[in-house]
Amino acid sequence: MDFAFLYLDWLGKPIWMWLGFIAIVLALLVFDLGVLHRDNREIRARESLLLSSMYIGLGVAFGGFVWWQLGSEPGLNYLTGFVVEKTLALDNVFVIALIFSFFAVPRKYQHRVLFWGILGVIVLRAIMIGLGATLISQFAWVLYVFAAFLIVTGIKMLWIGDKEPEIGNNPVIGFMRRRFNVTDEHHGEAFFVRKQNPATGRPSWFITPVFMALVMVEIADIIFAVDSVPAIFTITTDPFIVYTSNIFAILGLRALYFALAAMIHRFRYLKPALAIVLVFIGSKIFVADLMGLEKFPATLSLGITFAIIASGVVWSLVMSRDSSRARDAGLEVESGGR
Repeated sequence: MDFAFLYLDWLGKPIWMWLGFIAIVLALLVFDLGVLHRDNREIRARESLLLSSMYIGLGVAFGGFVWWQLGSEPGLNYLTGFVVEKTLALDNVFVIALIFSFFAVPRKYQHRVLFWGILGVIVLRAIMIGLGATLISQFAWVLYVFAAFLIVTGIKMLWIGDKEPEIGNNPVIGFMRRRFNVTDEHHGEAFFVRKQNPATGRPSWFITPVFMALVMVEIADIIFAVDSVPAIFTITTDPFIVYTSNIFAILGLRALYFALAAMIHRFRYLKPALAIVLVFIGSKIFVADLMGLEKFPATLSLGITFAIIASGVVWSLVMSRDSSRARDAGLEVESGGR
C-alpha cells in the first residue's frame, strides 16, 4: 500500500501531522465521553483537577513534539499560544458559570453541555482560523489590524473591569423564545422534548434550558475567539501551530471548569493580567518594526506572557486570601461583641 500521500503538503505541513493530531483529539473525546463519563453524574473538584492536569500535560507534550519535529521557534510559538489560549479559556469559565446559573442547569448535566460545546468549538475555530490564515496570506497588513484590535481590546478590558455580562438580556435568548417553542422545565439531559403545546393542544417539540445553555456557550466561544484567534496569529501565522495550540488549550476547558467554577472569584486579578497580555501581544509587531527586527524573539515573548499571567494568578490568590482572613476576623469580632 502506497503511503506517499501522507507526506503531501497541506497548509504548510505534511498530511500525516494533521491526521495524527485529529486522531489524538478524537481518541481523547471518545475516552472522555465513552469511558470516563458514560453516565451523567456530578464531577467533583478532585477529578476535575486530575483530568485538567492530564489535558495540560498532553498539550505541553504535544508542544514538545512540535519543538522536536519543527524546531525551537515553532515550539516556543506553540507554547506561547497554548498559554494565552488557556488563560482566555479561564476567563471563559466565568461566563459559562453565569450561563449555567441563569438556566439552572444541574451540575450532573453540565458536562454534556460542555462536551457538545467543545465539538462545536473544534469546527468553529477551524473555520475562523482558516479564514484568518487566508486573509493574512493574501493581505499581510491584516496582521497589523489584528494587532491594533488586540491593543484596543486589552485597554477596553482594563477600562470595563469586572462588569458582568447580562445573560437574560441577550438577543439570542429573546429570538429563541419568540421563534421556537421553549420550556423552562428541565427534562433530564434532553436538548429537545415532545409534549403537549398549551397554545394548540397538540404535541409539539420544545427546546429545553439545557439546549439554550449549549447555544449560549457556543456564542460565548465565538465572542472569545474574536480575541484569541487574532492573538495567536500575532504570535505565529503557521495554521498548524495556531489550530493545535487553540484546540489543546480548549480540550481541557470542560475538565477545568468544574474545579474553577466554585472558586473563580479568587482569580479577581487574572482578567487585568489577561488584558495586559493582549496589549503586549498586539504591540509586539509594532515594537519589532521599530527595532528593525523581522520578528519579536519567541523566547522573550513566551517569558513575558507567562510572567504577566503568573503575576495575575499569584496576586489574585494572595489578595483573596487576605480578604477572606479579614472577613473571618470581622465575623469573629462581631460574634464576640454579642
